[in-house]
Amino acid sequence: MRLDKFLKVSRLIKRRTVAKEVADQGRITINERVAKCSTDVKEGDELTIRYGNKTLTVRVDKIQDSTKKSDVKEMYTILKEIPLQKEDM
Repeated sequence: MRLDKFLKVSRLIKRRTVAKEVADQGRITINERVAKCSTDVKEGDELTIRYGNKTLTVRVDKIQDSTKKSDVKEMYTILKEIPLQKEDM
């Protein structure tokens, strides 16, 4: 599954266009490699996403084309969540 679609379906990022923009800015890595929006995501991959105020690292547990809000937590496991300090921004 494409990275931008996974981020939208898993609700890590609300809209696919926003996921594409974030990936194009180089703020997403898959297994410690900078990822483009078209990069394939597979089960077991480790994603690191730099938001404006935090960095989130998750492991992909399940790939689904669509989900209900209650089923989203089955798609990934949060490994690390690091809030950014003002100096880091």
